Amino acid sequence: MNSKPETTVYLSVKEYNFNTKELKGLVEASDFQWDFTWSFTKGKLFVNPPLGRALIEDSLLRFLIKKDYQLESGGNYKFTVSSKF
Repeated sequence: MNSKPETTVYLSVKEYNFNTKELKGLVEASDFQWDFTWSFTKGKLFVNPPLGRALIEDSLLRFLIKKDYQLESGGNYKFTVSSKF
């Protein structure tokens, strides 16, 4: 029986700014690394660099929305996506 493909994603929150209503951080999965900014009142997520962005963007946004009030500046988190990077 084949196991489902999975990748563990590591997320570091660098800044949670309530004045600008943004969360900034770093996300890593496999050999990829992205900086992100989430404008949580507007529901906008910006991920850079664009290389491989499509691999993480949707899963990252779902994680951020789900864990919104549990995330803290300086915190490190991880989650699993159902694909192999």
